Amino acid sequence: MAAPLGFFCMLLLLLLQLGHSSCNNVYIVYMGARNPELHPALVRDAHHGMLAGLLGSEQAAKDAILYSYRHGFSGFAAVLTDSQAARLAGSPGVVRVVRNRVLDLHTTRSWDFMRVDPSHSAGILPESRFGEDSIIGVLDTGIWPESASFRDDGMSEAPRRWKGQCVAGDRFNVSNCNRKIIGAKWYIKGYEAEYGKMNTTDIYEFMSARDAVGHGTHTASTAAGALVAGASFRGLAGGVARGGAPRARLAVYKVCWATGDCTSADILAAFDDAIHDGVDVLSVSLGQAPPLPAYVDDVLSIGSFHAVARGIVVVCSAGNSGPYSETVINSAPWLVTVAAGTIDRTFLAKIILGNNSTYVGQTLYSGKHPGNSMRIFYAEDVASNNADDTDARSCTAGSLNSTLVKGTVVLCFQTRAQRSAAVAVETVKKARGVGVIFAQFLTKDIASSFDIPCFQVDYQVGTAILAYTTSTRNPTVQFGSAKTILGELMGPEVAYFSSRGPSSLSPAVLKPDIAAPGVNILAAWTPAAAISSAIGSVKFKIDSGTSMSCPHISGVVALLKSMHPNWSPAAVKSALVTTASVHDTYGFEIVSEAAPYNQANPFDYGGGHVDPNSAAHPGLVYDMGTSDYVRFLCSMGYNVSAISSLAQQHETCQHTPKTQLNLNLPSISIPELRGRLTVSRTVTNVGSALTKYRARVEAPPGVDVTVSPSLLTFNSTVRKLTFKVTFQAKLKVQGRYYFGSLTWEDGVHAVRIPLVVRTMISKFYANS
Repeated sequence: MAAPLGFFCMLLLLLLQLGHSSCNNVYIVYMGARNPELHPALVRDAHHGMLAGLLGSEQAAKDAILYSYRHGFSGFAAVLTDSQAARLAGSPGVVRVVRNRVLDLHTTRSWDFMRVDPSHSAGILPESRFGEDSIIGVLDTGIWPESASFRDDGMSEAPRRWKGQCVAGDRFNVSNCNRKIIGAKWYIKGYEAEYGKMNTTDIYEFMSARDAVGHGTHTASTAAGALVAGASFRGLAGGVARGGAPRARLAVYKVCWATGDCTSADILAAFDDAIHDGVDVLSVSLGQAPPLPAYVDDVLSIGSFHAVARGIVVVCSAGNSGPYSETVINSAPWLVTVAAGTIDRTFLAKIILGNNSTYVGQTLYSGKHPGNSMRIFYAEDVASNNADDTDARSCTAGSLNSTLVKGTVVLCFQTRAQRSAAVAVETVKKARGVGVIFAQFLTKDIASSFDIPCFQVDYQVGTAILAYTTSTRNPTVQFGSAKTILGELMGPEVAYFSSRGPSSLSPAVLKPDIAAPGVNILAAWTPAAAISSAIGSVKFKIDSGTSMSCPHISGVVALLKSMHPNWSPAAVKSALVTTASVHDTYGFEIVSEAAPYNQANPFDYGGGHVDPNSAAHPGLVYDMGTSDYVRFLCSMGYNVSAISSLAQQHETCQHTPKTQLNLNLPSISIPELRGRLTVSRTVTNVGSALTKYRARVEAPPGVDVTVSPSLLTFNSTVRKLTFKVTFQAKLKVQGRYYFGSLTWEDGVHAVRIPLVVRTMISKFYANS
């Protein structure tokens, strides 16, 4: 058996006893913005020359280098020792040398729910031509090109500005691209440098842009899938499946693999290509969980910075670590960071006990149920000998006695340590059980269960079922078939799993920015791999996560870009945030799934839940450009020369505390208010030339807020106006966040931004 690589590294160090010796790793050598006067080939040659000078020969450089980033920015990824990386870090022109990191991956009803309907003349779709000629780049697990969602019926040839290409590979030919899928590339050098050659006999995967996982196909079809009638997941969620921009083009960049891993070297290569290829929107449903790296060390932040500088809107998922605070990821101010919300659809089935009591549970199980009643046990009563009561109660892995569980249904209760219905299903299945009832806090996120039925109920129903099992000698249960329920649920709500703010890296930048549907979303799937032994393959699948909410916003952005091609990424984000809704379909304030439920706030949803039709005509936008983002990076205290290389212009950083507060974001977030503070914002009129906007303030509790001027008058020559907002703390309570809003109204538009204030004690007294 081969000894681990780490053993040889340790042995080498001991033998040589040299602190500068080390094993090879993948490093990204970032060199800032590319000189536009240099041809990309010359940039590549310069990278090879620098590496050859370090390693001693052209051949050694060729063997070590993985990628040369030479289109959107300059740099390369290479296999280096730690000491070689350290030497490069001190070389002229090198901004940063960072270790390759591994990042994680994070429909029939959702677009109707958001009132984006291609069958009606109302709304933004006709005006946007269904997103025609907008190009959405998707960084994900690839695509299943044969899916009906990617038909190109009636579409014209790709826009002339498109420079991308389709790269052939395993079961993916150039002919798999069409007028819908106009680009397809795949990136594995960074992955294989970390983990070794991928063995497709052990892992079901394609060495091409073909999707073996389904995640990339799901996100791509959500953003830009064609209309597919009769779509469903085994009869559930039936209807017409479609993407938000059904006539937009797709460019696929496969950076994530069947293991769920996506390396930063591969991701940065995809960003570099996407900038060169000419995408309008980048949809990125992946990221790195906290602790968050500095923006100048985070390749997703670096790649997206250069993309946004070229006018590309970059949309990212907020993460799935909710409902805990400070878990939001992808928090750079130039990104659109998306939280997940629910829609007004669920899937219910009856639970009929032996005493004829009937309850209702949520389930995605669509298989056949036994015609007869089944014995039901409380999990603690069928615990394995070595399991404690808490583990058994929640059906933690290995906690059940397979002899007792065989052929029965098990009632499990969620605990602090084991919250997942999916884990309970796997535990019961391995113990040869035939069904699960999982009692938990209220949530609309339904666990996938394909081989045995799983019914999710709240604690009240679970307790009633428990009372029946303990009071009856031979308790039994029958399950009804799942049915799709539409329009009878309050929605949207912020999903339990959706990561919350504030940003742990830059709390003055409010994150997430916006919420969109991300719970129980039906979209295209790859039929390549069976989703279970009982079901086999499917063409459409229901899935949940901020990975699903991200492409909803990407699709909306494609529509907006079709209508407003000259809008900057900041203007597009502003339109989304300032027109978002903070109320559900019944007019009540949106709530946040948690334990217990509570009223949602900007740390849950940013500006609110997206309203695509209103975003098309926002009236005013809070615009920004690259220089604003550079000033933000200066305010973070990063190296001035590094920032200058990033922006390809000499910067003299003025590190003032208020720089971040005055960043022209469509929000105001003050992480430390001590007494009195004034910040400024500038709005650009994108509506009628002659108009007046009046300020309306909902002040955060305990804070006085004044706006000056409170009336903004625009005309044919005055398109931009600046105003100041002054905050005065009335309470001296340390560490507490309060929420409010500022809305500019002209009788037609209501341009709303969230106000977030954390009051702090301004003075400490010796005798206090």
